[in-house]
This record gives sequence, C-alpha cells and structure tokens, in this order.
Amino acid sequence: MTTPSLPEMDIEEEIRALQLDLAEDNGTIGVEVSKPPELENVEKMEEDLEGSHQSLQSIQLEPKEVFHQSPAPVHVEPKAQEALIHEDIEAIDNAEDYNRKRHLNVVFIGHVDAGKSTTGGQILFLSGQVDDRTIQKYEKEAKDKSRESWYMAYIMDTNEEERVKGKTVEVGRAHFETETTRFTILDAPGHKSYVPNMISGASQADIGVLVISARKGEFETGYEKGGQTREHVQLAKTLGVSKLLVVVNKMDDPTVNWSKARYGEIESKMIPFLRSSGYNVKKDVQLLPISGLVGTNIKTRVDKNICSWWNGPCLFEAMDTLEVPLRDPNGPFRMPIIDKFKDMGTVVMGKVESGSVQEGDALLVMPNKAHVKVLAIYCDENKVRRAGPGENLRVRVSGIEEEDILSGFVLSGISNPIPAVYEFVAQLQILELLDNAIFTAGYKAVLHIHAVMEECEILELLQQIDPKTKKPIKKKVLFVKNGAVVVCRIQVNNMICMEKFSDFPQLGRFTLRTEGKTVAVGKVTDLPSTSASG
Repeated sequence: MTTPSLPEMDIEEEIRALQLDLAEDNGTIGVEVSKPPELENVEKMEEDLEGSHQSLQSIQLEPKEVFHQSPAPVHVEPKAQEALIHEDIEAIDNAEDYNRKRHLNVVFIGHVDAGKSTTGGQILFLSGQVDDRTIQKYEKEAKDKSRESWYMAYIMDTNEEERVKGKTVEVGRAHFETETTRFTILDAPGHKSYVPNMISGASQADIGVLVISARKGEFETGYEKGGQTREHVQLAKTLGVSKLLVVVNKMDDPTVNWSKARYGEIESKMIPFLRSSGYNVKKDVQLLPISGLVGTNIKTRVDKNICSWWNGPCLFEAMDTLEVPLRDPNGPFRMPIIDKFKDMGTVVMGKVESGSVQEGDALLVMPNKAHVKVLAIYCDENKVRRAGPGENLRVRVSGIEEEDILSGFVLSGISNPIPAVYEFVAQLQILELLDNAIFTAGYKAVLHIHAVMEECEILELLQQIDPKTKKPIKKKVLFVKNGAVVVCRIQVNNMICMEKFSDFPQLGRFTLRTEGKTVAVGKVTDLPSTSASG
C-alpha cells in the first residue's frame, strides 16, 4: 500500500515549523538543521546574521521596543551572551528607575534596647519587604529562645550572636521605598562596646532616626550621663547627620499607655539637649510617638481611639518630607570603602560622597594609588550602568586584589585624587576627657574619619579658640580641658585619606575616642601641600 504524496509546500512548512519549535526549545532562533535544497528561505537566514548582530547592540539604546518586534531569525549566540544582553537591558531600566526617585540613607541610633532593630524590622514588614511566612518563622525562633518580643528585630539582626544576645553588633543594612523616596536603613548598634560600628553607620547617613524608649526607667538610663542617647546624638551631629527624627518608642508599654504627660516629659528634656548638641530644633528636628513592636504610627497615622492627642504625621510621612542634602554629581569622584569581598573578582562597598561612576571608568584606589577599572556597579541589589552621589554601591573592579584593600581606602577619580596624609591640622572641640586627663601635645587617641579607624597623636597645640567670639586667643596654649576649642597638629601611624572640611564635609569631619569614650570632635582645616595624591 503506497502512502499518498503530500504537496511540496506542506513539507516546506512542516520543516519550517520544526525549525521554529527547535529554536524556541533552545532559547535561540535559526538553529541549522539538515534541509532539502529547495528551501531557499533557510539560506536567507545566513544573510541575516550581520543585521541581527547590529540589532543586539541597538538593544542597549532602546530596550523597551525590542519586546514588541515581531520574531525575526537571529544568529545562534551562546547563552552567556544573551544573559549579558538581558542584564544590560535590566541595568538600563533599573538606572532609569533609580534616577526618578530621590535616595536617602537613614541611620537608626539610640541607647541599647530602645527598639531600633524592631522599628527597622517593622518598617520593612509594613513596606512589603518581608512576607508573613518569614515573620512567622522569626516569631517561632524568638519564642524558642524565650524572647517573644524580639522577633521583629530578627529582620535586621541577621547573625546568631546578635539574636542570642538581643543586641545589634554590626551595622544592619536594608532597603525600602515610599512613593517618592528610596531609603537605605542603617541599623547602628546601641551598646557602648560597639560605638565604633555605630560611627561607621552614621558616617554613611544623610538623616538620623533617634529611637528613644518611653518605658519608665529606660529613657532615664539612656539619657543620663554615660547613656548612649547622649553620645549617639553628639556623634550623629559630628558625623554630618544634619536632620534628626526623634521617635519616642514603646508608647504602647503598660507603664506609658500613650500618655501625653510622659511624651511631654521626654520632649522637655530632649529639646534643650538637642539644641546644645548643635541642632536647629525648629528646622532640623522632629519628634513623634510610635510603637515599633506593633507598628502604630509608622506607615499610617495613629488611630484617635489609641492616642487622641497626636495630630502630627506618622513616621513614613515625616521621612518622606525630609529635604535631601545637596550633592554634586559632577564633582571629583569619592567613595570611601567600608567593606570588600571576592565575587568573580574584587568587589568594594561604600557610599558615593561626590561625583558619579559608570561601567568602564578608570579609577584610583587611594592611598596605595592602585589603578583599577570598573567592571560592574550594583545599587541595592540591582545592576546599574551608572550611579551618582549619595548611593550605596557595590563596585566590581579589576586591577587590585581584595587583600590589598583596607576599610577606609577611597575609590577616587584619577584626574583629581583624594589627598593621603600622615599628619594634618584640625580644629577640635573637647567634649569630655577621662578622669583627670589634660589635653596636650603627646595625647594619644583613636581617630575615626569616614570609614577609617586609626591611632593618632597630638603633635602640637597651635591656638585656642574663644567659644563665644569664635576668635583665636592670643596667649600661647600648652594644654586645654573639657569644653575647650583648640587648633592642633595631629599625626597618624599609617597614611590615610581625607579632605579639608571646607571642601568635602563628609571626608573632613572626625571624632577622637579613648578607652571606649568619645573625647573630642573635630574638622580638618589644613593638609600639608606634599600630601600624596595621584
């Protein structure tokens, strides 16, 4: 029995359909299969090679139109290249998204156990960054440790030491968005043993959220001498956190019960202290009551049934209305490195303090003057093609090994690199020296400036400044005590990067600490003309 012969056109169409099916299965179009000589259309695919290669390059310019084109034969490319192109399209889309919304770094500071991590965790939950199932898992973990009220803090405190102790040690980092703003939360440790880590967090921040516990006894412990509330406020101001939201937390506690009198008592003590720390209370400070654990007055305003006397904004509203500090995207590039690791090359992390960076840029790592090339830029978790000032980045570079980079090194533009020095002149305000200490030439302390932590020695006191008139006192000065303002020459053991405060405030302000206590805050006023740069 003979099979009836099918029309020639049908065979051609079947073969073409088979080719397209194969192509879809492999993720490419135009896979070569053995073909009868009469299929002229398949021959034409080879001619389309050049055009298709060009169209791949044009994807970078017009990513959105590509998806609307009718399917056309495309050259068989390796999957790796497709993935790269797809990543590039995503990078452009992400960059556009990122440029549309303003970006703010928010540091959560305050005394130990005030509820910083819990409030940060609640913010992430309310803004949809954490799902219910994860929360249930954390609730169970906290319950197993007999710490039921800590479960929200587990969102921010991710390592086991933090969860067992219930104390933040490292600076937690997370991201969330509102309608107008992208926020990076920096959750700083409150415990006095970890103040150096808190300094590293605050040095990256634009605005601060000072969390205060309203619970009876807890506010007093944090506020009194030796409490971290005072030290954190002074450090935040020194480190350039110009705007402060003071959130009075734990208002739902049985000892408080949303009491207006308790809120008023805390406000009456905090306002004069914030003023004395250098904050313009009317312009730069805002107080509001919240409950971090149950999420009251965070995303939506507190219900009048719970708190009848509060008519102000909720935390999200207050954060949304804060003004962004002015930044210069065209200035010389500066990114202090806070961390580094290996991931398909050397990756450095930090916040861009000035200028912009894009893939392919040639930069310097200072102070060791290593020339590097930017291979990839990640902003939050997204790959972007370029990024401007204020962004927290992970930058993959070639030309340097991870072990040759230290915290406090600075990724810098080649044409105008950051100065690197062994000594500098600074104006210091002495806060509180240790018992019976005097501040004089030979005084040793630990210097914290941007991401640098370095031992230093006072070489010479140059002049004392009258705090009232702000003018130098003519008399030669040999030593000073608490509260004094003095200009001095300071030397460090290893070469470090810094700028004059007048040129780059974030890279020219610092603190001096001794035996776990902040003794002075200062700003760099002059650098030696022989400072290493380039």
